Amino acid sequence: MTELLAADSWLVDDGRARAVQRHWARFEATCRERGVDPAALAELRAEAARAVPPHGRWFPRVELRADGELAVQVRPAPAREPTVVAWVADVADPRREPRHKGPDLERLAALRARAAEHGAGEALLCDPDGRLLEGAFTSLLWWEGETLCAVPDDAPILPGITRALLLELAGDNGTPVTLRRPAPRELADRETWLVSALHGIRAVTAWTGSPPGGDAPHAAGWQRLLDGLTSSQGV
Repeated sequence: MTELLAADSWLVDDGRARAVQRHWARFEATCRERGVDPAALAELRAEAARAVPPHGRWFPRVELRADGELAVQVRPAPAREPTVVAWVADVADPRREPRHKGPDLERLAALRARAAEHGAGEALLCDPDGRLLEGAFTSLLWWEGETLCAVPDDAPILPGITRALLLELAGDNGTPVTLRRPAPRELADRETWLVSALHGIRAVTAWTGSPPGGDAPHAAGWQRLLDGLTSSQGV
C-alpha cells in the first residue's frame, strides 16, 4: 500500500454529522495542493454519501495516497468515551507534517500504542521546550477558572475541527479564551480536555506519572453544545 498523503474522518450517528463540510474542506485543501482533479474529489464525495448507512454509528475516512488513489472507508464507530487517561510522550515529536492530517498517522498510531503500554488512552506531544502541543489524535484544551485555554493556532498542531468549534462556541457564549502552550505541570488539578471528531470532549481523569487529573465540571454541558451542532446535511 502506498504512502498516505491526506486523510479525514468524522462521526456519523443515525445519518447526522457535525461540521462535515469542514472535514471535507480540510481534506480537499490538501488534495488540491497535491494536484488532485476537482472532478475526482466530487466523485469521492458522492461515493462517501452513498456508502455511509442511514442508521447506526459510523466513522468514515477518506484518503489520498501517493499513487493518486482516492478511497473511502466506512468503519463502525465505537461508543463515545467521555474520559481518558493521558500520557506525556517521552520521545521527540515524530510528525513530519503536523499541519496536515494523513502523512503522520502511522507514526501517531505507534505513539498511541506506547501510551497504551503506560496505561493511557492518548499520548501528548511536546515542543522542544517541553510544552504541550496536542494529542496524537486529539486537540488539547483546558480551563483556568472560567477561561477556556488552547494552544495557539500558529503552533505546530493540526487545525482541529472540534477544537475550532469549541473556541467558536466560547466566543458565542461570552466565555474568555486564552491561547498559550502549557507545561505539563501547569495542568495539575485543572480541567483538561482532549477533543476529537470521534469522541467530542474527553476529560482527562488522570495523567500517567504527573500531574494529577482535575475535575471536569464544564465537560458535560459543553458536550451538549457540541451535540447541538450536528446536522443531516451533507453527511
